[in-house]
Amino acid sequence: MDISVVVPLYNEEESLPELAAWIRRVMQENGFSYEIIFVNDGSTDSSWSVVKKLAEADPNIHGISFSRNYGKSPALNNGFRKAQGDVVITMDADLQDSPDEIPSLYKMIMEDGYDLVSGWKKKRYDPLSKTIPTKLFNATARKVSGIKNLHDFNCGLKAYRKNVVKSIEVYGDMHRHIPYLAKNAGFSKIGEKEVHHQARKYGVSKFGLDRFVNGYLDLGTLWFQTKFGIKPMHFFGLLGSLMFLIGFIATVVVIILKIVSMCSVGYNFYLTKSVYFYLALASMVIGTQFFTTGFVGEIIMRNSAERNNYLVGEEF
Repeated sequence: MDISVVVPLYNEEESLPELAAWIRRVMQENGFSYEIIFVNDGSTDSSWSVVKKLAEADPNIHGISFSRNYGKSPALNNGFRKAQGDVVITMDADLQDSPDEIPSLYKMIMEDGYDLVSGWKKKRYDPLSKTIPTKLFNATARKVSGIKNLHDFNCGLKAYRKNVVKSIEVYGDMHRHIPYLAKNAGFSKIGEKEVHHQARKYGVSKFGLDRFVNGYLDLGTLWFQTKFGIKPMHFFGLLGSLMFLIGFIATVVVIILKIVSMCSVGYNFYLTKSVYFYLALASMVIGTQFFTTGFVGEIIMRNSAERNNYLVGEEF
């Protein structure tokens, strides 16, 4: 099979027939063998009924339905598991992503050799309250991930080589960072294509401003897991040692001041009135806690089934 199109959806009953017909037309015009996988993320409208009717009329359409709303990342992850195409295309169900982009995305994967191609909605039809935070988030994501050539990490329109989606796990809200996940799995040829962004035709956006806060938190989590996921002592141990060293130096200062006080006439130094005393105490306690956290983390990792789970690119 040439292409699997994975479409996560939540309350998009009005747009689904038009989207399915649009994808079908593009596939037939280009002679692609294909499947469309609609993943219903616990919609409260009749979206799932629409998907089932579409599947009855077209054997290329498949569906997955969650019992409740879990989020876009679980929807994509389940769609990736089911996908059988050599190239997997993801797009949103709100008709803001154009299926006309599919042939060129397929070509970039199969002929140009990219592992992943992300869409870039250079001209957007979104309010400033959405575009400005998006620009700030993308700038941070480029810096942290090291993927300098991507302008829009959060674009729903992406193309993947099949082994990419079978090698990564998308969970929580990590769909924003799939290029980073792919890079960490060893798929480094990541490209970008400027794509057409259309104004929403039906309904309203299902995402609020909280997604940007969650995006930053997830980015920090992913960075930490990448750098220190299997070696937590390298982070907590170093931080704990530095804090303990600060506390030790403060303790030496306190002892010296006390000795000077004892040897001097008219100079009284009270330990409990000195800021150095509390600085030394707090720093040494915090340093010990950080070091212990790293030690516990190492014990957990040594007993984890994932400690030696490495993706092998080729083997003879």
